[in-house]
Amino acid sequence: MDVAAPGPVAGIVARMQGVDRRAMTDLAAGHLAADFAQGAVPALLVFLKPVLHLSYTMTAAVVLVGTVTSSIAQPVFGHWSDRRGAVWLMPAGVFLAGAGLALSAVSPKYALLLVLIGISGLGVGAFHPEAMKVAGHASGARRASGMAFFATGGNIGFALGPLLANAAISPLGMTGGLLLVVPGVLVALHLLREHGYLTHIRSSRSGHVGTTPAADRPDAFKLLLVVIGLRSIAYYGLFTFVPLWEVSRGHSKSYGNTLLSLVLLAGVAGTLIAGPLADRYGRRVVLLASLVLSPGLVLAYVLVGGTIGAVAVCAAGAAVVSTFGVTIVLSQEYLPSRIAMASGMSVGLATGLGGIAAVALGAIADAVDLRTALIATAAGPAVGVLVALMLPGDRRLHATPATAAIDSQ
Repeated sequence: MDVAAPGPVAGIVARMQGVDRRAMTDLAAGHLAADFAQGAVPALLVFLKPVLHLSYTMTAAVVLVGTVTSSIAQPVFGHWSDRRGAVWLMPAGVFLAGAGLALSAVSPKYALLLVLIGISGLGVGAFHPEAMKVAGHASGARRASGMAFFATGGNIGFALGPLLANAAISPLGMTGGLLLVVPGVLVALHLLREHGYLTHIRSSRSGHVGTTPAADRPDAFKLLLVVIGLRSIAYYGLFTFVPLWEVSRGHSKSYGNTLLSLVLLAGVAGTLIAGPLADRYGRRVVLLASLVLSPGLVLAYVLVGGTIGAVAVCAAGAAVVSTFGVTIVLSQEYLPSRIAMASGMSVGLATGLGGIAAVALGAIADAVDLRTALIATAAGPAVGVLVALMLPGDRRLHATPATAAIDSQ
């Protein structure tokens, strides 16, 4: 007999009924390792910036290379997944992401750093589409809740990235960064062991992911990509510049990286809350709420500062990150005939715009100051509200009787 967990956890556990928890745990672990490789990059750059004499623009360009490489790769691998299936891409991608990250820590030149971060980004791009497709199959009728659990693995990985990078490099120097390959290796081996089970989930549930057959909605999907791109401006602005902003204000590198980890951990909490809310009240409502809240919280962080600012930026992290799982589900529902490619584009191609925005923000920081660049990050979600209002306003886009039955319980 199951014992209900207290408080919000009980609601999350209840919402996971009908979800294949073994598969989702495997996928969340893979997501953690893949996004750990991305999450460690800003912390790595705090140490590499003085070593390689990088400007803010050059620093942001490193983030851009990783995001663009991942962005280009994800739709390509997603198309491949939709046509042939490729469960092996998950362990391969996780390993490549970790290896590229670890080697970048000891890069002696900026050009080589860009190449290695690009390799890491390619690994991230290889993992996501197939993983999101299998996660959709494993989620059953509770797609937003299941995808929120999957997204939480990535959010935890992002949050651990700065902490573990700082822990490895601070006492050991840049060679300590080689230890950052460990999560990728361990998780890749685990996914190889689970390869048969995940392949079975993908094959046995293909075409039965909790939705009825429906026509593609390409126009709605395009609008969603615009919203994701605008949301990514705030995400990558905070992701890239929070540690550097704290250092510029006289705090230590450890403090800046720790605050970034807290921002990303707040995103974990936000994601776990947003998934069940989206199942109950609708994807669009939850997405709009997160976009409405984000700009004011970012401005409070920059303009107020202190303890209030730190709390505000953590709340901003929760708001911005919380809907990653929601938008993955929306992308799959808007393009049900090509869910891996849709997932890859929603996380990859559109999110790559955030990396481009990070470089633009870096240029603003170099030309004006970092404070102005951070203020500019609030513009993305503010404009995103206007675009999100044009998305189809229904909470059961293609609800099944099973979904309705569970919602009535």
